[in-house]
Amino acid sequence: MSQNPHENIRIGDVEVGPNAEPYIIAEMSGNHDGSLEKALDIVRMAAEQGAHAIKLQTYTADTITIDVKTDDFKISSGHELWADRYLYDLYEEAHTPWEWHEPIFALAKELGIHAFSSPFDPTAVDFLEQFDVPAYKIASSEIVDLPLIRHAASKGKPIIISTGMASLGEINAAVEAARSVGNDQIIVLACTANYPADPSESNLRGIPVMRDALGTLIGYSDHTMGIGAAVASVALGAVLVEKHVTLSREGGGVDSAFSSEPEELNQLVSQSKVAWQCLGEPRIGARAQEKEGLRFRRSLYVVEDVRAGDVVTAENVRSIRPANGLAPDTFSTLEGRTFTRDAAKGTPMSWELV
Repeated sequence: MSQNPHENIRIGDVEVGPNAEPYIIAEMSGNHDGSLEKALDIVRMAAEQGAHAIKLQTYTADTITIDVKTDDFKISSGHELWADRYLYDLYEEAHTPWEWHEPIFALAKELGIHAFSSPFDPTAVDFLEQFDVPAYKIASSEIVDLPLIRHAASKGKPIIISTGMASLGEINAAVEAARSVGNDQIIVLACTANYPADPSESNLRGIPVMRDALGTLIGYSDHTMGIGAAVASVALGAVLVEKHVTLSREGGGVDSAFSSEPEELNQLVSQSKVAWQCLGEPRIGARAQEKEGLRFRRSLYVVEDVRAGDVVTAENVRSIRPANGLAPDTFSTLEGRTFTRDAAKGTPMSWELV
């Protein structure tokens, strides 16, 4: 049976879905810059700024590629961040050593923040199982690795799938791969796999389309600068936002150029929650909180003392606040008619008065 995209699922002890505040993932990636202490500081920062989770990437240069120095394994010379870098060298620099996972996960648990990872091959999934991770994340480039998705999904945890570069057919195949092993706790992330991404590339109108087409929860993996795109994604139905984080963009780190600093992460957490709170219900009309305001709408009142037989004029009957008299638009029917009784200034107009 397919998941209902209008109902929540659970990541660990936290509800995630349209009926819960947006779940915010702080992506550490390679911004630890090769320092375990810096990695631990990023965990502390994410917890302090209110993120629900810290996410790692679990691979080595050898599990993600091979050490071959040909153009096939080289990033294009025009790339904004990593021009002319060989894949093996970049991943050797950016990877999170596997022996760091234990202290990172232990600190996250101590601070009350979830910690999980993107595994890039089946050995990474098996390694991560020892930490009882609450979810698995499939990176955009791995969406076509259906055996990896099936292996991660088979562990019975929620599976979060990024979709940068992917066609709807490829996304659907990945979702069906997870479902084929009995896992329907799926969150598909709208994503532009460009680093940094221009806001105009975000295509957020695709979020409700993906939700309806796939029958899954939809989140947003945000590579733009600032928080505008992420907050907008929540308004369009994203239930989860993933954002790269760093202690300082000036401090280096392989992904720091498009990562959020502490105050920006804090703003992302608070403003995405505000966006979710603003969604309300798909209905139009007065809210209970507006009851007092309804009393002070305009209506027709007698605005100077009148006697029986006086004619209704614009001088003695006007549209004013509050709302206890006849509707303002009835004045054209009342004008020129005569009062049937005396009425003091401040009397609400009624049909009985004329």
